[in-house]
Amino acid sequence: MSNDAAGRHTRFIVLLAALVALGPLSIDGYLPGLPDLAGDLRAGAAATQLTITACLAGLAIGQLIAGPLSDTYGRRRPLLAGLALYTIASALCAVAPDVRTLIGLRLLQGIGGAFGIVIANAMVRDSASGTRSARLFSTLTLITGLAPVFAPVLGGQLLRVTAWPGIFVGLAVLGAVMLAASAAGLPETRSSASHQPLPAVIGQLLGDRVFTGYVLANGLVFAAMFAYISGSPFVLQEIHGLSPQQYSAVFAVNAAGLIAAAQISGRLVARAGARVLLLAGLLGASAGGITVLGAVLVRAPLPALLTGLFVLVSSVGLVMPNAAAQALADHGGHAGSAAALLGFSQFMIGGALAPLAGAGGATDALPMAIIVAVLPALALLTLGVLTRPTHGERTRSPARQEPAEHRRPRRHTDRGRAAIQRTGPASGEQGDSRSA
Repeated sequence: MSNDAAGRHTRFIVLLAALVALGPLSIDGYLPGLPDLAGDLRAGAAATQLTITACLAGLAIGQLIAGPLSDTYGRRRPLLAGLALYTIASALCAVAPDVRTLIGLRLLQGIGGAFGIVIANAMVRDSASGTRSARLFSTLTLITGLAPVFAPVLGGQLLRVTAWPGIFVGLAVLGAVMLAASAAGLPETRSSASHQPLPAVIGQLLGDRVFTGYVLANGLVFAAMFAYISGSPFVLQEIHGLSPQQYSAVFAVNAAGLIAAAQISGRLVARAGARVLLLAGLLGASAGGITVLGAVLVRAPLPALLTGLFVLVSSVGLVMPNAAAQALADHGGHAGSAAALLGFSQFMIGGALAPLAGAGGATDALPMAIIVAVLPALALLTLGVLTRPTHGERTRSPARQEPAEHRRPRRHTDRGRAAIQRTGPASGEQGDSRSA
């Protein structure tokens, strides 16, 4: 690769990573300002929490809107429209006169931010396949792990020089910068438009049981991590007596484990294959969840519980990039819609199941422990039942395969899936998409 091509490729990846970070930054960046926000807008705790829920709902709904639009009209135009919506909504959040208005604006902000997440994932699939796409998804997973850790820190630093509206001004400025950078630096990666009606596309995707298997496995493990995020503050601080600073340190260590696993995945995927690493991640998450449950049941010392949580969260770094690469591998023709379903399932399954982790309140860790033990095991079972790799999928094929979106449609999309090998535009690497 020439220096000029390498520079373009680096800028491309940096822009995609920044787009993926918009969602976590929008959710977590203003958390340090919540108490002041509630006071200024004369809002109760429940109404203030709804500003978070609204953004999460927007991130889920927006992906279902952005994915099909990007398949039909290309990646750039919907992306720029979504970033414009995000920028405007963020700026208006800073001047919201009451909490109800803020909740509505946060919904719009989440929808706009979702365009960046889903289209970034679709652009990865447009630009690369096989091991190369898995490596790129590992990079995006790194940002997904870093952003929630540093977003509250950045928000806290902004509060040293401004009030809570200043955080939304900062997000608006970030959105405007991303809009300008994307308009100037992101190429159109969608080679042809999809003219199929959305219901037909969704039906085709959900009718592919292999795709559904990867989506559900990813969503269930992501929900286990959501359960940890929502339940661990009570379990670790109220039951085990950790201070907020100690809890923050535990959270940071677990996030570091996720980031490290994602980077290890990117380095090993060419040799091990995305499916093998995905299975390793599911097994690790199951082992971590079972360790957490065992520690709670026998009232083991705190280090046993922390070890289980670390293994669980770190394993997500292996699951997410490889599940995404596998799920999108055979759906390049509808990569936007496929990425939308992948992201939507994360927020929906996580949002539906994670609150159950708090059923025990501040006195019982068992509900969280059961959820983090059951969901990864269920994900492993789901993957095994729905994907069932054939001999052709387990064997690497050195021959270059025709991209899946150009193949003649098959009656049974889950049979005869050979390793897809394709050279990405920014690299001469080739890779298998679903080999194990």
